Amino acid sequence: MKKPRVLIVEDESSIAELLAVNLRHNGFEPIWAEDGDSAQREIDAVLPDLILLDWMLPGQSGLQLARQWRKDSRTKAVPILMLTARGDEPDKVAGLDAGADDYITKPFSTQEMLARIRAVLRRRAPEVASERVEVGELALDSATHRVTWQGTPLKMGPTEFKLLAYLMQNAERVHSRSQLLDKVWGDHVFIEERTVDVHVKRLRESLGAAAAMVETVRGAGYRFTAQATV
Repeated sequence: MKKPRVLIVEDESSIAELLAVNLRHNGFEPIWAEDGDSAQREIDAVLPDLILLDWMLPGQSGLQLARQWRKDSRTKAVPILMLTARGDEPDKVAGLDAGADDYITKPFSTQEMLARIRAVLRRRAPEVASERVEVGELALDSATHRVTWQGTPLKMGPTEFKLLAYLMQNAERVHSRSQLLDKVWGDHVFIEERTVDVHVKRLRESLGAAAAMVETVRGAGYRFTAQATV
């Protein structure tokens, strides 16, 4: 069985080495890059299964790199786990808004890091039935991992796809943030409820003209509806 390839983008060699050793011992294939340029060379050579990205890097910051890779169709769906000493709420939101799938604050335990990596990789392959769901003029095909609006394909990341699949399969129901965490993110205990809002925002951006179908229900959560005026 192929080992998941993890690209570590970290300028401190001692930290990178520690991460690499732990990843290797737990069934992963770690690759180390010390800055954005060398990380891009590794990505151009072989697309990783996940990127461990440090916020503070020489040259381009982790935030800039995350945004850059999210805009590139080749790297758009690669999960990004951000490593940083910044633990403040605005920084977490900035990291998620830049395209990170999750966020881990230094110092962290090896077990926490591994749990987060496994959870992010699980979310990369949405566990939804091989079926086609249609709500209004929006269609989602789980088997081919495609979403179309009025016949036009839409691009979105793996977490947004899984979130949309769950909402469409349970259209017209109101879901609280904690329910969405449970159903979409599963047993990933580290994710905060604020993360749901960030992914809903990203989902709406991906939906474009159909964004209004994802409704915010004040004080309750979110609902997917065909009744929205789009």
